[in-house]
Amino acid sequence: MVEGLDLVEESVPLRGGVLEVLRPRDAEALLDEHAFEHEEFLPYWAELWPSGVALARRVAVRALRGARMLELGCGLGLPSLAAARAGGRVVATDWSPQAIELLHGNAARNDVRLETAIVDWRAPATIVERAPWDLVLGADLVYERRNVPLLLDLLPRLLDARGQLWLADPGRAPLDELLEGLSAWRRTAEADGRVTVYRLRPP
Repeated sequence: MVEGLDLVEESVPLRGGVLEVLRPRDAEALLDEHAFEHEEFLPYWAELWPSGVALARRVAVRALRGARMLELGCGLGLPSLAAARAGGRVVATDWSPQAIELLHGNAARNDVRLETAIVDWRAPATIVERAPWDLVLGADLVYERRNVPLLLDLLPRLLDARGQLWLADPGRAPLDELLEGLSAWRRTAEADGRVTVYRLRPP
């Protein structure tokens, strides 16, 4: 487990069983002022966001045996853990090495096997080279508007017409711009409390 982090345990009930995950007690305590000054990286990964829980719920009820799956900006990785437990071959990615290290520990806690990678969306070769994916997952990917053009460039390179993109979002302002950029993709939406889970297929 990640050294130096003050962690608390969360129990997340899902179809198929509860996920027991450790998360940082205080996400703000992880703010690296040097990293923020140069890259504006904030420790969003350390929060247990409703969008991650909602997406994990949707994934947990699917038969995913053998599906090649990718989670972008996985943070604590609840959707990845649920997908792997449902039989998916999952690669969970985040820019934060701490997030990836903690996810390794949480996967072991839940007897789940998945693959991880540290990925910057500005240099995504490691995941683009393995495309097309069967299913790409993303929860709360657009905290910041600056992520929208990066995603609009990346997402079409990850999927072909047989694949799907599942996005969970509580209605953050940049989401409309992202969906507008994907307007040619077929789309359905389902509400989960304040979160909406979008399922999109490339043209």
